[in-house]
Amino acid sequence: MKRSISLEEKGEDHLLQMTKLFEIGIDEVGRGCIFGPVFSAAVVISKRNGNVLRNLGLEDSKKLSPNKRSILIPYIFAFSEDWGIGQSSVNEIDKFGIRYATELSMIRAISKLKYKPIKILVDGPLPLRPWKGIQKNIVKGEAKFASIAAASVLAKVKRDALMNRFEIKYEGYYLSKNKGYGTKEHFLSIQRKGLTKMHRTSFLKKLNIIR
Repeated sequence: MKRSISLEEKGEDHLLQMTKLFEIGIDEVGRGCIFGPVFSAAVVISKRNGNVLRNLGLEDSKKLSPNKRSILIPYIFAFSEDWGIGQSSVNEIDKFGIRYATELSMIRAISKLKYKPIKILVDGPLPLRPWKGIQKNIVKGEAKFASIAAASVLAKVKRDALMNRFEIKYEGYYLSKNKGYGTKEHFLSIQRKGLTKMHRTSFLKKLNIIR
């Protein structure tokens, strides 16, 4: 008599198949900002579709214009098997520190995936400490894995869209221009207008902008 396969076993088979056929790349955006949350994205993509995206111009989000990133987004959605976005708030950044807050945003991005992956590819040299599965850290991972490059573009576009909305709410800080980074113009705005609840006070204290 043939044994029936449980849902749990089917799930395990699917995860093993995903590990063989797909890359699961993780990247963050906004780690060095003085304003707003940090965003992370997780993208599941096959090597074949990753090559398709490369041919469409996919690379590190920092090397792409805003227009090119926007053009790539529907292709990333179309050619990826799955994706997730996570973020960590300013309060979490100030309370726990930027590294742990970034890790929280990455874990939240992974949790949005339909299946919990067995192995992930994380951009940069620092391990994702809360992750209990297998991980590989890749310096300049956007250049080596399409899944990480896609994650960097997705996180960047989503975070920039939030900064553009904040431009209206927090007028005078030029957020649609600086995206929350500490430009000279942004620091001058702080001196003139003061801090908002979305500024990272822990960062500004280290920079001796505030006490």
